Amino acid sequence: MPKELLKPIRAMEVVFSSIHATIYQPPDLWEKWIDGQVQLSVQLEIASINGEPHFFIRTPKGFRDGVESSLYAQYPEIELKEVDDYTKYVPQDLPNKDWDMFGADYKLVMPDYYPIKTYLQFETEKEALEKKRIDPVAGLMEAMAKIKEGEQLWIQFSIAPVGEIDEIKFLNRVTTKGSLGVWRKKGAALRDELARRDEDEKPKSMLGRAVDIIVFDQVEEVKKEKSIIPPEMKLTPGEREVLGAIEMKMSKPVFECAARFIYLGRRDVWFKPNWRLAMAYSSQYTTNNLNAMVPLGRTLTKIKKYFLLRPLNATPIRERRMYLRCRKLFRNYINRLSPFFPEHGGTFKLNTEELASLYHFPSWEISPVPGVQRLDSRKGPPPELPTEE
Repeated sequence: MPKELLKPIRAMEVVFSSIHATIYQPPDLWEKWIDGQVQLSVQLEIASINGEPHFFIRTPKGFRDGVESSLYAQYPEIELKEVDDYTKYVPQDLPNKDWDMFGADYKLVMPDYYPIKTYLQFETEKEALEKKRIDPVAGLMEAMAKIKEGEQLWIQFSIAPVGEIDEIKFLNRVTTKGSLGVWRKKGAALRDELARRDEDEKPKSMLGRAVDIIVFDQVEEVKKEKSIIPPEMKLTPGEREVLGAIEMKMSKPVFECAARFIYLGRRDVWFKPNWRLAMAYSSQYTTNNLNAMVPLGRTLTKIKKYFLLRPLNATPIRERRMYLRCRKLFRNYINRLSPFFPEHGGTFKLNTEELASLYHFPSWEISPVPGVQRLDSRKGPPPELPTEE
């Protein structure tokens, strides 16, 4: 990244919108059930290796040109280079006698129709001077710079685009419940419920009215009195804010996301409370009336003691359960798998605005961390490019 990065955070939102269109290739019925084709994903990762923060994007080879062009279009000063997978340079049998780890997958506290706190609420775009802007990723860079030699902190977001074509129908029934159309319909129903809108009652058929008269002896239907004041006028300012946030989230391109973090290191330098650095990063996007990212209890590498289940509280059993959780979390991270693989679940939907808030490039003026590699000047074009004579 260059030292002077004047692009606002909303530029990264444009990047994710472009990536959404680039990698969105949903399979049809034949490709899904016969060929076994699935929608591929892209991983956004931030890793502190021995106190040096790095930004990584892992993408299938077929999408590399599209992802690179999306980044260069908004950040022409950056340099992208292909590197080896950093997860290969730690012992693959973690945890062991020399290395220890702690981590978890993230989940949303509320349904994923409620957005997390985004960059628009940090007033990033309103500050005239760049050094006075508020950037949530800058706090993560400062925390990652405190990681010592022999320690590493990894944060990963696996994103897969969701679109209307995912809604495969058979015999007039939707067979893909995770499609964007089904998700938006449920979101609209939640919005109407929060707005206190009464559903319009469908008129009964002639047969239904005849049954009411003959069987139930009901001739007249009692009609509900409608209030003169519309329900929207009865909402409090906070309720209007929640409704506006839900509609905003559903109006932008959406990704199916899985998020996790791992803190690992050699046992002689590993300091377990440092996993709180990842929690401090996610807590910046918390709002009490909307949503928040917290650790998923089923994948958190911490075993609770149960008073009633005394056999499970035995130290050897708890240590074994802890070891198995660590192994599964580490395997899912390095293989970029979903939290409950091979089962479904553990994922949630984020739109481009939320992803841009979680993953973007901070400027040197905002985050002057010594460990972050910066470019002093922009390199010229490659010499092999053709020129006019």
